[in-house]
Amino acid sequence: MDVLRVGAPVATVWASPDAPRDLDAAAVADRPDQAAWLGGLSAEDRLGLHGRTLTQLLEGEPVLLGDEREGWAEVVAPWQPVPGQDGYRGWVRSAHLRQPVVTDPDHPRSHVPADRIALAAYAERFQGLVYLWGGTSPAGFDCSGLVHYAYRQAGVVVPRDSPDQALAVTPVPLGTEEPGDLYFFARDDGRIYHVGFVTGRGRMLHAPETGGSGRIVDEHLDDERRGHLVAAGRFMISPDPH
Repeated sequence: MDVLRVGAPVATVWASPDAPRDLDAAAVADRPDQAAWLGGLSAEDRLGLHGRTLTQLLEGEPVLLGDEREGWAEVVAPWQPVPGQDGYRGWVRSAHLRQPVVTDPDHPRSHVPADRIALAAYAERFQGLVYLWGGTSPAGFDCSGLVHYAYRQAGVVVPRDSPDQALAVTPVPLGTEEPGDLYFFARDDGRIYHVGFVTGRGRMLHAPETGGSGRIVDEHLDDERRGHLVAAGRFMISPDPH
């Protein structure tokens, strides 16, 4: 596969070239406008992104190029790990990609200390931001996208989705978690569906889609959340050598 880089500030990855709706036109324009796109979506429209959008790519992020179809490219995103695969796979507009430049980094550059407390503090700046399914940028995050993005700011690549993040962390017994660790929540079938930064014992910073304001918030776990809390963990990280 050829390696390209993302040329747009944020490139949304879609399930197929047919997935965008008419109201998603600003996101798939040759020069995507995140603000215009998200500003025009109602709460119902945002829920309608389930099954349409998969994740988002940030400018400079490498992708492996697969099939191409009428202005669309199937890509694999190696900076968004998926167990058993080379990375997250989906479709982006070809106009949102560019040829690689030799000065581009081969992994994310660090902008935040590689320390879990510092990363949780960095994530706090996004309180109040509206939830976005598949979001991985400061224009909007989903729960695991917030975790993934924060760690990328320390030059650390962690899995994109909460079930995979839960498998990749070092487990921390519940009751011994510390600020900067992660809480994980599961449905009755045991599948992890939600993640948040521990900010205190029984308190977390997270991006909820429903059951509250639909905005990133730092709050105590309510009874429903506590009933779904199944694990805590931490990524063992080291500073970016660059």
